[in-house]
Amino acid sequence: MNSSEANAQQISGIVICCRPGFEKDAAAELSDYALSRGHAGQLKCTVDSGFVLLTLDETCHFESINRNIRLTDLAFARQLGFCFGSATGMPDDDRVSAIVETARCAPTRFGSITVETPDAEATKPLSGFCRRLAAPLGRVAEKNNILRPKRIHLPNLAVLFVAQSEALLSINTADNRSPWPAGIPRLRMPKDAPSRSTQKLAEAFMTLLDEAELEQRLRPGQRAVDLGAAPGGWTWQLAWRGLRVTAIDNGPMASSVMRTEMVTHVRADGFKWRPLAPVEWMVCDMVEQPSRIAALVADWVASGRCRHAIFNLKLPMKKRHEEIGRCRELIGKRFAQANLSYRLRLKQLYHDREEVTGFLEAVR
Repeated sequence: MNSSEANAQQISGIVICCRPGFEKDAAAELSDYALSRGHAGQLKCTVDSGFVLLTLDETCHFESINRNIRLTDLAFARQLGFCFGSATGMPDDDRVSAIVETARCAPTRFGSITVETPDAEATKPLSGFCRRLAAPLGRVAEKNNILRPKRIHLPNLAVLFVAQSEALLSINTADNRSPWPAGIPRLRMPKDAPSRSTQKLAEAFMTLLDEAELEQRLRPGQRAVDLGAAPGGWTWQLAWRGLRVTAIDNGPMASSVMRTEMVTHVRADGFKWRPLAPVEWMVCDMVEQPSRIAALVADWVASGRCRHAIFNLKLPMKKRHEEIGRCRELIGKRFAQANLSYRLRLKQLYHDREEVTGFLEAVR
């Protein structure tokens, strides 16, 4: 193998950011998923670190693994990068030089640079430093012909600080990474929203659908159903976007939600109530066993009661990855019965806790 071929083979690992405390679940999911795509490796997984590293048994081409491993397929991963090296033991007064020197070994040049840190207690103090480092690092990288900002087709150099003097260097592309640092969108709490759960649905729309999909699927005037709506955080988010919502819950709705004049409140059991005519959207944030929610949502979409659904799965304390697998299987079986294809995306959002949020639609 000549030197250029060796350089092209230098992707040696996969790194993801996740919610602190969920590293074990994120690691299990990443390992199983990578292995199913032909990439075996060894996991580095530290509790409450906010990241997982899978060191590959065999190096590979960036283009190949970037096609094969997709952030949208991973429920627990907030951010994704393909590692080619690390900078360790960096002096406090000059981290740029060590990063640039490591970046020289990358299998490509770059069109952009991001500097991030996991959302963990140990690394949160570095977030401000990462923002400040981005500009000087970019200038030196451009001077050394590592960064070529006018070539927007080139991938991104992702620098992930996992400690004060240690950074993992990886490659990612705009279509296979989160646009937000560490995969966390910072959302403001709307003053009229009745609960913080409205931020969860707002983040779900931003994360689980791209801009083109949102424009096509979510429009003012559409009809939606919110199962288990009270006090109305998700209903408010839908009404704020111009949708007419039927809120299903035996509990009371907040006055700020009803003042929108976009909401009809029906006191009923969310598991039993059904619409008289199909609706565009169904959302569900009921506290119930994940398998029961998965079966309910799958039935709504597969039967045509709604075209699109966003829902939460409240996960158990243990074997969360396995529970998600069971829910995926339940959804798959329901659509197989209907002889329909479907699109399912699951993600543990920043505004989630012991849960993941899903998007489901039939592909007709």
